[in-house]
Order: sequence, then structure tokens, then C-alpha cells
Amino acid sequence: MKEILMLAAICVPLLGAFLIPIFGKAITKLRNALALIFVLTALLCSILLLPYAVADNDAVIHIYLPLGLSIGFHADALAVFMAITSTLVSSVIVLYSFGYIKDYPNQNEYYLMICLFIGAMMGLVYSSNLILLYMFWEITSFCSWRLIGFYRDRTALIRANKAFITTVLGALIMLIGFIGIYAETGTFDLSVIKGYTLPSWIVAVILVGILTKSATFPLHNWLPDAGVAPSPVTSLLHAAVLVKIGLYAYVRLFVVELNIDKVFETIVPVIAAVSALLSAGAALKATDIKRVIAYSTISQIAFILLGLSCGVEVGLAGGLLYILAHSIAKGGLFLCAGIVEHALHTKDMSKMGGLIKTMPVTAISCLFCALSVMGIPPFGGFFAKFLVIDEIVSAGQITLGIIFIIGAIMTVLYLARMFSLVFLGEEKAKAHEGTKVMLASVIILAVLSLFMGILINLPTELVKMVGGLQ
Repeated sequence: MKEILMLAAICVPLLGAFLIPIFGKAITKLRNALALIFVLTALLCSILLLPYAVADNDAVIHIYLPLGLSIGFHADALAVFMAITSTLVSSVIVLYSFGYIKDYPNQNEYYLMICLFIGAMMGLVYSSNLILLYMFWEITSFCSWRLIGFYRDRTALIRANKAFITTVLGALIMLIGFIGIYAETGTFDLSVIKGYTLPSWIVAVILVGILTKSATFPLHNWLPDAGVAPSPVTSLLHAAVLVKIGLYAYVRLFVVELNIDKVFETIVPVIAAVSALLSAGAALKATDIKRVIAYSTISQIAFILLGLSCGVEVGLAGGLLYILAHSIAKGGLFLCAGIVEHALHTKDMSKMGGLIKTMPVTAISCLFCALSVMGIPPFGGFFAKFLVIDEIVSAGQITLGIIFIIGAIMTVLYLARMFSLVFLGEEKAKAHEGTKVMLASVIILAVLSLFMGILINLPTELVKMVGGLQ
């Protein structure tokens, strides 16, 4: 039964995506409903896999091939956690899309790419084979390329090409590392090489691919430029799927499956610290609302990467907890920005102001999500950030701790500035709330951001089980 659930989580959105254009030619509402059903199916199947995973009764499918090759999928606690996080936020994004892109062309391709994207993410997180992981990794790059260029104007196409070239080249460098693992061990199967200590050069080239996908300095520039895409797409890239792939790969390869030199427990946090401060500084200067949120993503990913890479168990739990909290809150911020952009037809915050008077639901939802990203109690982001920073300081890394405390303060400043410019002060333009499904979507994510903090014991127990800390 559990193997069927795992296959359904992968195959329903992955293969179902190709049915969407067929139905879209005839019945628009059926196409939209199918897209949501495909993503919800992946979510439901992953939720049903959770009891098996936390009981160490994992779903495993393995087909051995000649020359050390294999086809393998494995639904352990980490994979199921990432699958639930991704499909939960993605389901809300698809629902939001019903209102956001209803008047745009290319909708058949849009929903096809969204479902293919989610299906590839499911395939990636459940893969127990490096080549399968790489194949699904590249499918997400292809989907993001098409989605970033959704509007098909010159700027959108140039920036879509930039994102595609950057992430694909990073993945090709990572593939060199995977080939190096095969040359060392004679297999791509993670279950066979579990516990193997990687040579430092292999770790370094794999890190290039991971840092590129997770938009970490100095390989981050493609992500703010992706703001030309529709808001549900930027939400999908920043919150639900794309940048979280790199973080997942880091945990899967360098924490759970393989061993790496202790020097990387210094190198990676230092890279994360530089990325956090530079991107937070850029967010303080930006006037484009989506660029502010995009730079915020780069900065917050650095917090997550710090927790995952510091070599401390509680830090790992904090990093995993922040993956969940950030996905929910950042998804909400982008969807709120989309409602504002839809109403005013601009992303320039200098042309906004006083919108809380005419868009109170969007404003309060945006505030809730921003408070979580800021790390203000009792919102979910507070507990995750506290765990990460507390553990890095407790481990004696005082300088790193101070840098990330400064980064946390800067997060409060740039998100407070954004909220003030957009929703407070003098009303500069007439606006209106989004459609009912758009409002429902941001309310769901705002409420989840608050409840995740109030009911913090539930996600904390989950990430402890995921990280094997119980």
C-alpha cells in the first residue's frame, strides 16, 4: 500500500500534467480543477505516508540494473516532510491562480508546467538514486524557465533564459560530482553508499549546484530577476519548490546519507552569513515589492542553510522547522504582493500607500506572514530562527551568531519598511481587494503562519522525527 501511495504522489502530478491541455481546450473549469486535484493528490498521498515514515516502515521501490545502475524511490521521514511542505503550499498557489491568471493567455501551458513542476519535486524528494535526482532536478529547471517567461515579452524571456542557464550550468557541475561518486563507489544508489565519506573536491562541485539552485551568494542573481513572472509563479519558486530543492539536497546528501569533511561546517555557514547580510542590504534599498521579497528569500535561505550545515542537532531541527515556516509565510507574502500588483498594475512601492484602507484583508494577511519571516513571537518563524541562532552561539560560533542576529534585525527593518510603504500612510492610488479565491489563499497561509507558532509543539515534534533527533 505504501509503495502505491509513493508512486501516486510522484506520477499523478507528473503524468497528469499532460492531460491538462487536452481538457483545457474544451472546459476551462475542468482543467483548473484537475490541476488542483493532481497537486492535492500528491499532498494527500504524502500525508498518508507520514505514519509509515515516522515508524521507520519506509516505502521502498528498487530495481537493480547492470553496471551498478538502478531505479530507486524511498519515502523516509525527510522525503515525506519535504513532500508535504511543498504540496501544501503549492495547493494554495494553484487555488490562488484561478483568480490571478484567469484573463491571461497560455493558461493550458501554465497549469501543465505547474503540475509537472510539482511532480518533478515529488520525484526528486523520493529518489534514492543520484541520476534520478539529477533528472528531476533538471525538469524543475525547464518548468521554471517556461513559467518565468510566462508573459512572453522581451524582459521576461531574457530573465527566464538567465535563470535557466544559471541553474542548468550549476546542475551540470553538480553532475560532475555525482559521476565522481560513481567513479569512487561504482554506484549511484544512495542506499548502497550510505555512510561513505566524500572527497572534498566532490563535495565542492556538488555544493555549486546546491548553492545555485538555492540562490545563495554568489550564485543568487537569477532569483530577484525572476520577479517578472506572475506572482503565483514567484511564490512557487521562492516558497514551495525551487529554492527548497537545494536545501533538501544538502540535507539528503551531506547530513543524512553521506559524510563530509568538518571544514565544510565552517565554509558553508560563512557563505550563508555573507549571503544573509548582502541580500538583506539589497532588500532595504529595493523599491520593487517583489524584489524586496525575493532578496528576503535569499537572506532567509541563509538562515536555513546555517541550521542545516552547522553540525549541531538542534540547529538541524531549527533549519528544518524554518523550511516549513518560511515556505508558508513567504508564499503568503508573494501572493499578497500579487493582489496589490493586480489592483495597481505596478510593483513600484513609491506609487503605493494607504492600501490598508481599501485592502484590509490583504494587508492583515501580509502582516501575519511578514511577522513570521521577521521572527516575531508567537509566529512560527520565531521559534525556528531562535533554535538556529541559539545553537550556533552555544557551539561557540559567536561571530556567526552576531552576524545572523544583525541579519534578523535587518529582516525586521526591510519588511516593516515594505509594509509601511504599501499599506500605511497617505493613499496614493485607488485599489480593491482580489477575487475571493485569491483572498482565501492568502488568509490560509496567514492563519497557518500564526497557528504554526501557537501550536509549535506539533511541527517541532515532526522535525525532530525527520532529523532523527528522538
